[in-house]
Amino acid sequence: MTRTADEPVVPPGDGGLVRVRFDLAYDGTDFSGWARQPERRTVCGVLEDTLSMVLREDVQLTVAGRTDAGVHASGQVAHADLPSTVDFEKFPHRLARALPADVRVFSARVVPPEFDARFSALRRHYEYRVTDAVHGAHPLRRLDTLSWPRKLSLDAINEASALLLGEHDFCAFCKRREGATTIRELQRLEWRRDGDVLTAHVSADAFCHSMVRSLVGALLAVGEGRKPASWPATLLSLHERSSQVTVAPPHGLCLVRVDYPADADLAARSELTRRVRTL
Repeated sequence: MTRTADEPVVPPGDGGLVRVRFDLAYDGTDFSGWARQPERRTVCGVLEDTLSMVLREDVQLTVAGRTDAGVHASGQVAHADLPSTVDFEKFPHRLARALPADVRVFSARVVPPEFDARFSALRRHYEYRVTDAVHGAHPLRRLDTLSWPRKLSLDAINEASALLLGEHDFCAFCKRREGATTIRELQRLEWRRDGDVLTAHVSADAFCHSMVRSLVGALLAVGEGRKPASWPATLLSLHERSSQVTVAPPHGLCLVRVDYPADADLAARSELTRRVRTL
């Protein structure tokens, strides 16, 4: 299939195409991120190759959020336009027999042609896990939890997090991409402690490249006392990426959920998301 994700789906029946939503998860440890890269193992590459093999035709996926190398997902969403003759109820079982153990498709279901995994999304939800235990991460969680060598103040981190909420230009916390805006609405940034493990719950309408890990890196500096709680918010006035912000390692980060509007609002949401935002 050579159509783009923006083209309408062929009406179902007689070998036509339908738009299919995939809900999936993966352990990002051994992947070089989502996007296809030459000579590298990526989530998109593995999934598209497997789908193409099972269906015996080329399949192209559109994803809700392109995760970086080493980042995990427990609630990723993607879509593709596939033949209407496929039994989608049984499709996850067919894929389970062909996919490697570190990526799984939980469901495949037909959605309206206006659905777009990327542009229809209302918000994305991430979690970042870090432990300040003196012994480091639990052996069974070492691949999804960052070990931090110093004690962290939950109160200081949450005080600093609250000052970052709202719509801002987050260019100080992003790797800029040509033609892309860095204006985002940060809707939730809250940390919770369970024993020696702190988990950041981060939600926004969208995220720019490396934004969550950069926010985490800045807040960890506050949590260990190197920076005051007011410091991360002062970076919002910058017009370029801040060299003072350390990007947190990828393995503590996981995409846990993507929210979408009701079917009747999908087209309007996609149109709104495609607009270039300004403050």
